[in-house]
Amino acid sequence: MGMTDGLVSIITTLYNSEPFIARTIESVLAQTYTNWEMVITDDCSIDNAPAIVEKYAASDSRIRLLRLTENGGPGVSRNHSIENANGRYIAFLDSDDTWAPDKLEKQLDLMKRTGCGVVYSSYYTCDGNDVITGMVKCRKSVRYWRMVCDNAIGFLTMMYDRSVTGDCRLPEIRKRQDWGLNIRLLKVCRIAYGVREPLASYRIRKGSVSRDKLSLAKYNVGIYRDVMGYSRVGAVLMFGFVFLPFYFGKKILNFVKTLNVG
Repeated sequence: MGMTDGLVSIITTLYNSEPFIARTIESVLAQTYTNWEMVITDDCSIDNAPAIVEKYAASDSRIRLLRLTENGGPGVSRNHSIENANGRYIAFLDSDDTWAPDKLEKQLDLMKRTGCGVVYSSYYTCDGNDVITGMVKCRKSVRYWRMVCDNAIGFLTMMYDRSVTGDCRLPEIRKRQDWGLNIRLLKVCRIAYGVREPLASYRIRKGSVSRDKLSLAKYNVGIYRDVMGYSRVGAVLMFGFVFLPFYFGKKILNFVKTLNVG
């Protein structure tokens, strides 16, 4: 589809998020930057979440609900929303997360000041009852090689300018597709910039997919092979000698920080 200058297309994948989707949409409606559209793709939910979205869509034409005929996972559903998006800017917000009211305004300002094609921010973590459990402080900037080592951008905070990056899509895999897209974007832009204050809240739900990246080893290897084009052996070597050192390095650093706080 053609791009409308200044319009932000918010890409949301919906799957069984009945308890949270209203709060997600309300956080978008509260944005101080109002030139947006929210393109929600339902990935065959079996709860009442789509009906909740339909009510919002009926009262605000900026919200659209699309449906897949079979469950494809986040990569497929997000790409479906992107294919139907009109905006120059693409941002991502899952159906159980929320944004601060000035999220879009501050990130668009950063894009204008830096001339970069990809921006992101720090974010809070919260539980199912909206209780803040922590904060993930972002780096001031992330370059391509740093992104290859490990995903350094919280996906619910990331936004990119299609006039700079081109029409990038997510790899259509079940897990780690967000990292795959970030690699593709940084390969074009080479650098992304972050707003250091938290502008979003990431919900950690009981029963959700494990956040332990080691448990996703085959998907991490798959990124190096399928997204970056390494051979099977090369992908395994990248995982063993690039990804794992960064992974354990962060674990050790976080442990040391905890000791210092204590």
